[in-house]
Amino acid sequence: MTTARDLTLVALALPTERSVAQGDLSLALAGAEAIDLLKSGALRLDGDRMVPGPPVATGDRLLDQAAASLTRREPYDTVAEWLWRRGGELAAAYVDDLDRAGLVIHPRGHLGFRSTRTVLAESQARRGAEERRATGEPVLAALLAAAGIEEEPDEAAESVDGDAVTTVLAAVGDAVTQLEAVRLRRDVEQAAFDNVWRA
Repeated sequence: MTTARDLTLVALALPTERSVAQGDLSLALAGAEAIDLLKSGALRLDGDRMVPGPPVATGDRLLDQAAASLTRREPYDTVAEWLWRRGGELAAAYVDDLDRAGLVIHPRGHLGFRSTRTVLAESQARRGAEERRATGEPVLAALLAAAGIEEEPDEAAESVDGDAVTTVLAAVGDAVTQLEAVRLRRDVEQAAFDNVWRA
């Protein structure tokens, strides 16, 4: 299983009152893909520029799509540019992929209709993701914190392996912060608009 799949499985296992924002999760998933591509040799960083390596078959459809989406001529994307481009609707794509793999179920709701709520099936993949979370694996812990799912342990940043991974994690954190700022600005503008109509 890839880091992005583990991240999706952990996010889907959250109780409904702790659900994560889709945009935050999508950015964290794009970061997870970048980290897996770094580890596979399909990508290296030159500063914060994403330089593609030789094509590598990862055996994972979405990770192969991520590798194919890398810009293959200069100027290469910065990590931040790629996170925003790749992260568009990535959370939905991963949920759909897990659904097709039979790793999620849709329980019957009221009057027997299929519920829109997504529930994880019991599987080795789910157990593996939860075990990785429980052991506090540094990359997954940092991505969970960036997505707002968990608090980042103090030691996580120190135990992440490699400058390139640290660069990606920092870019994910910055992107999520920017997205939150956009949300807050939109809320303020909407509130001001509503006040004008009430006046």
